[in-house]
Amino acid sequence: MKTVQVNGYGGVEQLEVVERPMPKPDAGEVLVEVKACGINNTEIWMREGAYGTDRESGWKPEGVQFPRVPGSDISGRIIEVGNGVDKSRIGQDVVLFPFTSGGADGTEHISEDMAFIGSEYDGGYAEYVVWPAALCYEMPLDDYVKSAVFSVSGLTAWHMNEQLQLQPGQTVLVTGASGGVGSLNVQIASRVFGADVIAVVGDMKMEQELKRLGAKHVVSYRSDQLTEDILANSGPVDAVLDVVGDALFKTTLAVLKNGGKFCISGSAGGQQTKLDFRTLYLKHLTFYGSVLGTRAEFGRMLKAIADGKLEPVIDRTFPLEEAAAAQSYFKKSGKLGKIVLIPDQGQNNLA
Repeated sequence: MKTVQVNGYGGVEQLEVVERPMPKPDAGEVLVEVKACGINNTEIWMREGAYGTDRESGWKPEGVQFPRVPGSDISGRIIEVGNGVDKSRIGQDVVLFPFTSGGADGTEHISEDMAFIGSEYDGGYAEYVVWPAALCYEMPLDDYVKSAVFSVSGLTAWHMNEQLQLQPGQTVLVTGASGGVGSLNVQIASRVFGADVIAVVGDMKMEQELKRLGAKHVVSYRSDQLTEDILANSGPVDAVLDVVGDALFKTTLAVLKNGGKFCISGSAGGQQTKLDFRTLYLKHLTFYGSVLGTRAEFGRMLKAIADGKLEPVIDRTFPLEEAAAAQSYFKKSGKLGKIVLIPDQGQNNLA
Protein backbone atom coordinates (compact mmCIF):
# COMPACT_ATOMS: atom_id res chain seq x y z
CA MET A 1 0.00 0.00 0.00
CA LYS A 2 1.07 3.59 -0.57
CA THR A 3 2.02 5.53 2.56
CA VAL A 4 3.76 8.78 3.47
CA GLN A 5 6.14 8.35 6.39
CA VAL A 6 8.21 10.76 8.48
CA ASN A 7 11.82 9.58 8.64
CA GLY A 8 12.98 11.95 11.41
CA TYR A 9 12.83 15.45 12.79
CA GLY A 10 13.17 18.28 10.29
CA GLY A 11 11.48 19.94 7.32
CA VAL A 12 9.09 18.52 4.75
CA GLU A 13 12.02 16.71 3.17
CA GLN A 14 11.56 14.20 5.99
CA LEU A 15 8.26 13.12 4.40
CA GLU A 16 8.74 10.19 2.02
CA VAL A 17 6.24 8.33 -0.17
CA VAL A 18 6.88 4.61 0.27
CA GLU A 19 5.22 1.25 -0.32
CA ARG A 20 4.45 -0.83 2.76
CA PRO A 21 2.69 -4.16 3.30
CA MET A 22 -0.99 -3.81 4.13
CA PRO A 23 -1.46 -4.09 7.91
CA LYS A 24 -3.56 -6.85 9.46
CA PRO A 25 -6.05 -6.20 12.26
CA ASP A 26 -5.35 -7.93 15.56
CA ALA A 27 -8.07 -9.04 17.99
CA GLY A 28 -10.47 -6.17 18.66
CA GLU A 29 -9.19 -4.17 15.70
CA VAL A 30 -10.43 -3.36 12.22
CA LEU A 31 -8.70 -2.56 8.93
CA VAL A 32 -9.91 0.74 7.50
CA GLU A 33 -9.49 1.77 3.89
CA VAL A 34 -8.58 5.46 4.26
CA LYS A 35 -10.74 7.69 2.10
CA ALA A 36 -9.61 11.07 3.48
CA CYS A 37 -7.23 12.43 6.14
CA GLY A 38 -7.24 16.00 7.41
CA ILE A 39 -4.00 17.77 8.27
CA ASN A 40 -3.44 19.12 11.78
CA ASN A 41 -0.77 21.19 13.48
CA THR A 42 0.08 18.25 15.70
CA GLU A 43 1.66 16.10 12.98
CA ILE A 44 3.65 19.08 11.67
CA TRP A 45 4.89 19.92 15.16
CA MET A 46 5.76 16.25 15.66
CA ARG A 47 7.90 16.32 12.48
CA GLU A 48 9.49 19.64 13.39
CA GLY A 49 10.28 18.50 16.93
CA ALA A 50 8.11 21.12 18.62
CA TYR A 51 7.23 18.58 21.34
CA GLY A 52 10.95 17.91 21.84
CA THR A 53 13.54 15.87 19.94
CA ASP A 54 14.50 13.30 22.54
CA ARG A 55 12.72 10.61 24.54
CA GLU A 56 9.92 13.04 25.50
CA SER A 57 9.13 14.16 21.96
CA GLY A 58 5.69 12.62 21.57
CA TRP A 59 2.52 12.08 23.52
CA LYS A 60 4.16 9.25 25.49
CA PRO A 61 7.42 9.41 27.49
CA GLU A 62 9.34 7.14 25.09
CA GLY A 63 8.81 9.64 22.27
CA VAL A 64 8.17 9.16 18.56
CA GLN A 65 9.66 6.09 16.93
CA PHE A 66 10.70 6.78 13.32
CA PRO A 67 9.78 6.10 10.62
CA ARG A 68 6.22 7.03 11.54
CA VAL A 69 3.12 7.47 9.37
CA PRO A 70 1.37 10.68 10.53
CA GLY A 71 -2.30 11.63 10.23
CA SER A 72 -5.11 11.59 12.80
CA ASP A 73 -8.26 13.10 11.18
CA ILE A 74 -9.33 9.95 9.35
CA SER A 75 -12.46 8.82 7.55
CA GLY A 76 -12.82 5.58 5.65
CA ARG A 77 -14.51 2.21 5.27
CA ILE A 78 -13.97 -0.92 7.37
CA ILE A 79 -12.90 -3.72 5.02
CA GLU A 80 -11.66 -6.37 7.46
CA VAL A 81 -12.15 -7.18 11.14
CA GLY A 82 -9.99 -8.96 13.70
CA ASN A 83 -11.05 -11.66 16.12
CA GLY A 84 -13.84 -10.64 18.44
CA VAL A 85 -15.22 -7.93 16.16
CA ASP A 86 -18.69 -8.34 14.68
CA LYS A 87 -18.32 -9.11 10.96
CA SER A 88 -21.37 -6.93 10.28
CA ARG A 89 -19.05 -3.94 10.68
CA ILE A 90 -17.38 -4.74 7.36
CA GLY A 91 -18.47 -2.08 4.89
CA GLN A 92 -19.26 0.50 7.58
CA ASP A 93 -18.17 4.08 6.88
CA VAL A 94 -16.39 5.46 9.95
CA VAL A 95 -14.39 8.26 11.51
CA LEU A 96 -11.67 7.43 13.99
CA PHE A 97 -11.45 8.64 17.58
CA PRO A 98 -7.79 9.72 17.52
CA PHE A 99 -6.16 8.19 20.59
CA THR A 100 -6.11 5.20 22.89
CA SER A 101 -6.20 5.51 26.65
CA GLY A 102 -6.70 3.39 29.74
CA GLY A 103 -8.30 6.31 31.57
CA ALA A 104 -11.80 6.01 33.00
CA ASP A 105 -14.68 7.60 31.12
CA GLY A 106 -14.34 11.36 31.30
CA THR A 107 -10.62 11.24 32.07
CA GLU A 108 -9.24 9.39 29.06
CA HIS A 109 -7.74 12.58 27.59
CA ILE A 110 -5.62 13.19 30.70
CA SER A 111 -4.54 9.60 31.30
CA GLU A 112 -0.79 8.99 31.52
CA ASP A 113 -1.01 6.17 28.95
CA MET A 114 -2.75 8.26 26.29
CA ALA A 115 -1.26 7.42 22.86
CA PHE A 116 -2.07 9.32 19.66
CA ILE A 117 -2.60 7.97 16.16
CA GLY A 118 0.02 9.41 13.84
CA SER A 119 2.47 9.87 16.73
CA GLU A 120 2.58 6.66 18.76
CA TYR A 121 0.68 4.66 16.13
CA ASP A 122 0.90 4.80 12.35
CA GLY A 123 -1.86 7.05 11.06
CA GLY A 124 -3.86 8.15 8.06
CA TYR A 125 -1.23 9.31 5.55
CA ALA A 126 -1.75 5.89 3.99
CA GLU A 127 -4.21 3.87 1.96
CA TYR A 128 -5.05 1.63 4.93
CA VAL A 129 -4.82 1.83 8.72
CA VAL A 130 -5.68 -0.50 11.61
CA TRP A 131 -7.46 0.83 14.69
CA PRO A 132 -9.48 -0.51 17.66
CA ALA A 133 -13.03 -1.26 16.56
CA ALA A 134 -14.43 0.46 19.66
CA LEU A 135 -12.80 3.72 18.57
CA CYS A 136 -14.34 3.71 15.08
CA TYR A 137 -17.57 5.72 15.02
CA GLU A 138 -20.27 5.90 12.37
CA MET A 139 -19.46 8.65 9.88
CA PRO A 140 -21.67 11.70 10.63
CA LEU A 141 -22.03 12.88 7.02
CA ASP A 142 -22.40 10.98 3.74
CA ASP A 143 -19.12 12.40 2.42
CA TYR A 144 -15.64 11.15 3.34
CA VAL A 145 -13.80 14.45 2.85
CA LYS A 146 -16.36 16.45 4.81
CA SER A 147 -16.38 13.89 7.62
CA ALA A 148 -12.58 13.83 7.90
CA VAL A 149 -12.18 17.36 9.26
CA PHE A 150 -13.69 16.94 12.73
CA SER A 151 -11.90 14.21 14.68
CA VAL A 152 -9.00 16.22 16.13
CA SER A 153 -9.92 19.83 15.37
CA GLY A 154 -13.57 19.29 16.22
CA LEU A 155 -12.96 17.34 19.40
CA THR A 156 -10.41 19.94 20.52
CA ALA A 157 -12.84 22.80 19.86
CA TRP A 158 -15.76 20.98 21.48
CA HIS A 159 -13.78 20.24 24.64
CA MET A 160 -12.61 23.86 24.86
CA ASN A 161 -16.19 25.10 24.72
CA GLU A 162 -17.43 22.57 27.28
CA GLN A 163 -14.61 23.47 29.67
CA LEU A 164 -15.67 27.13 29.58
CA GLN A 165 -19.29 26.16 30.32
CA LEU A 166 -20.48 28.85 27.95
CA GLN A 167 -23.91 30.33 28.50
CA PRO A 168 -26.28 31.85 25.90
CA GLY A 169 -25.60 35.55 25.40
CA GLN A 170 -22.06 35.50 26.72
CA THR A 171 -19.42 37.14 24.55
CA VAL A 172 -16.52 34.95 23.38
CA LEU A 173 -13.35 35.99 21.57
CA VAL A 174 -12.10 33.33 19.13
CA THR A 175 -8.51 33.67 17.91
CA GLY A 176 -7.23 31.89 14.81
CA ALA A 177 -10.82 31.88 13.62
CA SER A 178 -9.97 30.98 10.03
CA GLY A 179 -8.15 27.75 10.96
CA GLY A 180 -9.41 24.24 11.54
CA VAL A 181 -9.97 24.56 15.30
CA GLY A 182 -10.85 28.26 15.17
CA SER A 183 -13.56 27.95 12.52
CA LEU A 184 -15.14 25.17 14.55
CA ASN A 185 -14.86 27.22 17.75
CA VAL A 186 -16.87 29.93 15.99
CA GLN A 187 -19.59 27.42 15.09
CA ILE A 188 -19.72 25.56 18.39
CA ALA A 189 -19.72 28.67 20.57
CA SER A 190 -22.46 30.37 18.54
CA ARG A 191 -24.61 27.55 17.16
CA VAL A 192 -24.43 25.05 20.02
CA PHE A 193 -23.89 27.22 23.13
CA GLY A 194 -25.59 30.42 21.94
CA ALA A 195 -22.68 32.77 22.62
CA ASP A 196 -21.92 36.00 20.77
CA VAL A 197 -18.63 35.43 18.95
CA ILE A 198 -15.95 37.95 18.03
CA ALA A 199 -13.67 36.26 15.49
CA VAL A 200 -10.04 37.32 15.10
CA VAL A 201 -8.44 36.76 11.68
CA GLY A 202 -5.67 38.23 9.58
CA ASP A 203 -7.54 38.89 6.36
CA MET A 204 -10.88 40.68 6.53
CA LYS A 205 -11.91 39.15 3.20
CA MET A 206 -13.11 36.25 5.36
CA GLU A 207 -15.54 38.44 7.30
CA GLN A 208 -18.76 37.43 5.55
CA GLU A 209 -17.99 33.71 5.60
CA LEU A 210 -17.16 33.80 9.31
CA LYS A 211 -20.37 35.68 9.99
CA ARG A 212 -22.22 32.99 8.06
CA LEU A 213 -20.57 30.41 10.34
CA GLY A 214 -21.84 32.28 13.40
CA ALA A 215 -19.51 35.16 14.23
CA LYS A 216 -21.30 38.33 15.29
CA HIS A 217 -18.21 40.50 14.75
CA VAL A 218 -14.92 39.97 12.89
CA VAL A 219 -11.70 41.90 13.58
CA SER A 220 -8.19 41.72 12.15
CA TYR A 221 -5.13 41.10 14.29
CA ARG A 222 -3.25 43.33 11.87
CA SER A 223 -5.09 46.36 13.23
CA ASP A 224 -2.98 48.92 15.08
CA GLN A 225 -5.76 49.17 17.67
CA LEU A 226 -6.94 45.58 18.02
CA THR A 227 -7.82 45.93 21.70
CA GLU A 228 -10.01 48.93 20.97
CA ASP A 229 -11.59 47.16 17.98
CA ILE A 230 -12.62 44.24 20.18
CA LEU A 231 -13.92 46.36 23.05
CA ALA A 232 -15.88 48.59 20.66
CA ASN A 233 -18.06 45.63 19.72
CA SER A 234 -19.08 44.40 23.15
CA GLY A 235 -16.98 45.83 25.91
CA PRO A 236 -14.92 43.31 27.92
CA VAL A 237 -15.54 39.69 26.87
CA ASP A 238 -16.65 36.79 29.06
CA ALA A 239 -14.25 34.23 27.60
CA VAL A 240 -11.42 33.61 25.15
CA LEU A 241 -10.93 30.53 22.97
CA ASP A 242 -7.29 30.77 21.93
CA VAL A 243 -5.12 28.76 19.54
CA VAL A 244 -2.50 31.46 18.86
CA GLY A 245 -0.53 31.86 22.06
CA ASP A 246 2.05 34.59 22.57
CA ALA A 247 1.21 36.84 19.60
CA LEU A 248 -2.24 37.72 20.98
CA PHE A 249 -1.82 36.83 24.66
CA LYS A 250 -1.48 40.39 25.97
CA THR A 251 -4.50 41.51 23.96
CA THR A 252 -6.71 38.63 25.05
CA LEU A 253 -6.01 39.28 28.74
CA ALA A 254 -6.65 42.99 28.26
CA VAL A 255 -10.14 42.43 26.81
CA LEU A 256 -11.26 39.80 29.34
CA LYS A 257 -13.69 41.07 31.94
CA ASN A 258 -13.18 40.54 35.66
CA GLY A 259 -13.96 36.89 36.37
CA GLY A 260 -13.36 35.97 32.73
CA LYS A 261 -12.16 32.61 31.42
CA PHE A 262 -9.24 31.90 29.10
CA CYS A 263 -8.85 28.54 27.32
CA ILE A 264 -5.87 27.69 25.11
CA SER A 265 -5.28 24.64 22.93
CA GLY A 266 -2.49 25.78 20.62
CA SER A 267 0.37 28.21 20.25
CA ALA A 268 0.93 28.77 16.54
CA GLY A 269 1.80 32.40 17.30
CA GLY A 270 4.43 31.62 19.92
CA GLN A 271 4.88 28.91 22.56
CA GLN A 272 6.31 31.10 25.30
CA THR A 273 4.95 34.34 26.68
CA LYS A 274 5.23 36.82 29.54
CA LEU A 275 2.56 36.93 32.22
CA ASP A 276 2.21 39.52 34.94
CA PHE A 277 0.57 37.51 37.71
CA ARG A 278 -1.15 40.64 38.97
CA THR A 279 -3.34 40.56 35.85
CA LEU A 280 -4.36 37.01 36.68
CA TYR A 281 -5.33 37.54 40.30
CA LEU A 282 -6.55 41.13 40.24
CA LYS A 283 -8.99 40.30 37.43
CA HIS A 284 -9.96 36.93 38.97
CA LEU A 285 -9.23 35.13 35.72
CA THR A 286 -9.54 31.38 35.22
CA PHE A 287 -7.09 29.64 32.85
CA TYR A 288 -7.67 26.32 31.10
CA GLY A 289 -5.15 24.26 29.16
CA SER A 290 -6.93 22.04 26.68
CA VAL A 291 -6.17 19.37 24.12
CA LEU A 292 -8.51 16.83 22.51
CA GLY A 293 -11.34 15.59 24.76
CA THR A 294 -13.37 12.60 25.89
CA ARG A 295 -15.20 9.85 24.04
CA ALA A 296 -18.51 11.17 25.36
CA GLU A 297 -17.69 14.62 23.98
CA PHE A 298 -16.76 13.02 20.66
CA GLY A 299 -20.19 11.40 20.53
CA ARG A 300 -21.95 14.68 21.33
CA MET A 301 -19.94 16.43 18.63
CA LEU A 302 -20.79 13.79 16.01
CA LYS A 303 -24.48 14.14 16.86
CA ALA A 304 -24.29 17.92 16.44
CA ILE A 305 -22.68 17.38 13.03
CA ALA A 306 -25.31 14.85 11.96
CA ASP A 307 -28.03 17.24 13.16
CA GLY A 308 -26.65 20.00 10.92
CA LYS A 309 -25.49 22.30 13.72
CA LEU A 310 -21.85 22.10 12.59
CA GLU A 311 -20.54 22.09 9.05
CA PRO A 312 -17.14 21.25 7.59
CA VAL A 313 -14.99 24.15 6.43
CA ILE A 314 -12.48 22.95 3.84
CA ASP A 315 -9.92 25.14 2.14
CA ARG A 316 -8.27 22.65 -0.22
CA THR A 317 -7.58 18.97 -0.89
CA PHE A 318 -4.35 17.31 -2.01
CA PRO A 319 -3.60 13.78 -3.25
CA LEU A 320 -1.80 11.65 -0.67
CA GLU A 321 1.53 11.64 -2.50
CA GLU A 322 1.62 15.45 -2.29
CA ALA A 323 1.63 15.43 1.52
CA ALA A 324 4.80 17.56 1.66
CA ALA A 325 3.20 20.25 -0.50
CA ALA A 326 0.03 20.02 1.59
CA GLN A 327 1.93 20.53 4.86
CA SER A 328 3.79 23.49 3.35
CA TYR A 329 0.49 25.00 2.20
CA PHE A 330 -1.01 24.37 5.65
CA LYS A 331 1.52 26.74 7.21
CA LYS A 332 0.63 29.64 4.90
CA SER A 333 -1.69 32.38 6.14
CA GLY A 334 -4.90 33.44 4.44
CA LYS A 335 -6.65 30.06 4.45
CA LEU A 336 -10.13 29.30 5.74
CA GLY A 337 -10.70 25.83 7.11
CA LYS A 338 -9.02 22.46 6.78
CA ILE A 339 -6.53 20.92 4.36
CA VAL A 340 -7.37 17.32 3.46
CA LEU A 341 -5.32 14.50 1.90
CA ILE A 342 -7.10 12.03 -0.37
CA PRO A 343 -5.47 8.75 -1.47
CA ASP A 344 -5.41 8.26 -5.26
CA GLN A 345 -7.14 11.56 -5.98
CA GLY A 346 -5.67 14.03 -8.42
CA GLN A 347 -8.02 16.99 -8.03
CA ASN A 348 -6.54 19.54 -5.64
CA ASN A 349 -9.35 22.06 -5.27
CA LEU A 350 -12.90 21.46 -4.13
CA ALA A 351 -14.26 24.26 -6.28
